[in-house]
Amino acid sequence: MKGQEENIYAGLRRPEANVAVKMKQRRQVCILLPNKQHLDCTVTVKACGQEVLNSVLKQLGVSELQVFGLAVLRDNEYLFLDLDQKLSKYFGKRWSRGTASVPFIVFLRIQYYAESGQLILSSKVQQLYYTELRQKVLRSQSHHQEALYFQLAAFALQAEVGDLEQREGSDEEERLERKHRHYFLPEDYFPSWLIKRRGRDYLLQHCPVLHGELRGATRSQAVLQFIKETSSLQDGPVTFYRMRQERKGRKSSILFGVTLKGVCINQEVEGKLCLLFDFSWSDVDRLTFQGSRFEVTAVGSLCVPKLVYYTHSAFHSKHVLKHLRDSHRLHIDTRDAVNYIQQLEDMQASQCHKEAYICDTANLRQRLQSSSLTSSMSDCSAAVETSLAWSKEEEEDEEEDAIGQLRRQNMFPDVADLHELELCVDEPEETFVDNPAEVPWLAELLRGASVNGHLVLTSSDWAAVTMEMKQVLRTRADEGLSVD
Repeated sequence: MKGQEENIYAGLRRPEANVAVKMKQRRQVCILLPNKQHLDCTVTVKACGQEVLNSVLKQLGVSELQVFGLAVLRDNEYLFLDLDQKLSKYFGKRWSRGTASVPFIVFLRIQYYAESGQLILSSKVQQLYYTELRQKVLRSQSHHQEALYFQLAAFALQAEVGDLEQREGSDEEERLERKHRHYFLPEDYFPSWLIKRRGRDYLLQHCPVLHGELRGATRSQAVLQFIKETSSLQDGPVTFYRMRQERKGRKSSILFGVTLKGVCINQEVEGKLCLLFDFSWSDVDRLTFQGSRFEVTAVGSLCVPKLVYYTHSAFHSKHVLKHLRDSHRLHIDTRDAVNYIQQLEDMQASQCHKEAYICDTANLRQRLQSSSLTSSMSDCSAAVETSLAWSKEEEEDEEEDAIGQLRRQNMFPDVADLHELELCVDEPEETFVDNPAEVPWLAELLRGASVNGHLVLTSSDWAAVTMEMKQVLRTRADEGLSVD
């Protein structure tokens, strides 16, 4: 009888015990966003990075983050998570000893920089991208690009303040007041070294002039222009990793950068960056790591010796190489889309009147998708009408329709279980379309025909767009015809 009572009491206590056990098996993760906000999620002790990413996507209300990744701060350096790896590998013993009440910090940061803001299909993701770029500009040290900072400040003011208010006045006092009015803080738009060099009064006097020239630009247009111009900043669209020149060296003076189109290697001298090498992907023959040893081999025609540097650990080297691998894949996947957008912008620049162009963002979404960027998502196609000629009445229209899923291309080996790995960088050859009639609307667009309404193409049609455009342009050039 007594034994039965003990079993009953044990059964009553069991739910509380189970709750306590479950709480011990959970961890609180805090995700810091570029806009200084944060998201919270609770995961199990055996969770992988993908579970945190899924929570971020759900809370932000987007289907993918495209150019963003989750990073942890390790040895004063941001390392992007391998989403298939358990979080315990990044937080070590603290993760196993942690509780659900103590949060672990993860950062949402730009992992892959975009040459055009139109490649970022979600307005929320584009805004986060713009916000982080704004912070990078304030920390930038490109002292020889001073004029570019004024342009970037003007675009940022147009995006955040809108049109500069115009005032009419004839007396000298009102003119001076309008000249020096304080409607922005230089510290919010210029690097500290530039403020020190020129002075606050100089910036307050000249920046409004550039801002005023952007009158009529919509907020989205100003954001897109800011993103485009930031890609010209030397230390803007780049992720740096600190390395040493010697294995046992104490100072990590080498800054190895992953850029839009390749890699750059800088050396820090008295607090300033000195560019040593700037390689495009086609300039790099292979990247190799063995333990903490990291090697860069350029193509033979450059006559550059093999460059050897040392990271903090083999763990760092593996993650740097993975970042390089995924960046190169993204460069290949979006290359045609970037060229197509550039051609459209060049065509518009030659027009004197306002004219809309059509951009199928389904292709851009597909080219951004890769195994390292997204796990599973629904692809969309959209017809977007925009104009680069700034006008007060301009608006941007976007529509999205579901289409098929893009095949993932395994261009590089998996780094998960390799101690020594090589990354060979080869550019695929271009192929051409045999049947120009497959995309009949393209010729009409190039002849300057008026295109009304939205255009929805099948994925098979869109695959030939970029190469077909090149053929049409080439043919018309040979015939001496205008492409405007």
